[in-house]
Amino acid sequence: MKLHQDVQFKTQAKNNEWEQLKQFTDARIALGRAGGSLPTRPALAFQLAHAQAKDAVLKVLDLDGIQAQLAVLQHEVLRIESCAVDKAQYLQRPDWGRELSESSRQQLKDYVRQHKEAYDVVIVAGDGLSARAIEDNAPYFIQQLYEACIAQGWRVAPLILATGSRVALGDEAAQILQAKMLVMLIGERPGLSSPDSMGIYYTWQAHAGCSDAMRNCISNVRPAGLSIQVALQRLIALMKKSAELGLSGVQLKDEHEMAAATDQLQRPKQLF
Repeated sequence: MKLHQDVQFKTQAKNNEWEQLKQFTDARIALGRAGGSLPTRPALAFQLAHAQAKDAVLKVLDLDGIQAQLAVLQHEVLRIESCAVDKAQYLQRPDWGRELSESSRQQLKDYVRQHKEAYDVVIVAGDGLSARAIEDNAPYFIQQLYEACIAQGWRVAPLILATGSRVALGDEAAQILQAKMLVMLIGERPGLSSPDSMGIYYTWQAHAGCSDAMRNCISNVRPAGLSIQVALQRLIALMKKSAELGLSGVQLKDEHEMAAATDQLQRPKQLF
């Protein structure tokens, strides 16, 4: 039997000249290769990222845990739900995620009858497509936002935790509570490097059926993306300008300039 010479593939798993670029991004670059395939570590990291993204979508929001963290504010917390009663309905019927369930709608109406107060701001945190994003980011953000609203002299409605929620779910809640400003925190669709990304949607005079053109969006709020401090500064600036002009969305331009201390380049948190 004739033996063929063994073929040796040059490995690039080590001493990759592109390796230094990885410090600037979570994108999958400079993975190297071992033979004709990826090295084991990045191959397993990709599988882990896919599993984390899937888990973020299917995870049930820990309402008790979030409410316990918000107890420090000594402010009332309400729980509502959409017409999507489980994850299967939520994923298959996005329209149901935009509508309050009848029991939640009645709950809010009963609250308004019992507490005849006027509110400037209502803060709603909904699971969206990543319950993990809300659990990781929303409690601290809400604490900071609540204190900032009080400092501005704004009256804050009960904090609302929502399940089975799409962005528009907060519109009717704000309308029922008659709050001028709606801040909707929601878990964004997870990518393979961002299973914990939270989105912030701000609307002036939100009401059921209002269009997306009325919203201002601040996205990618997470440790490896936009920091909570920077997101809060941008949101408060938008809210102040919105209250002054009486509008939001495409008519409201974000002209806020960040403080010099926040302009410094920060190395992103490596997730893998």
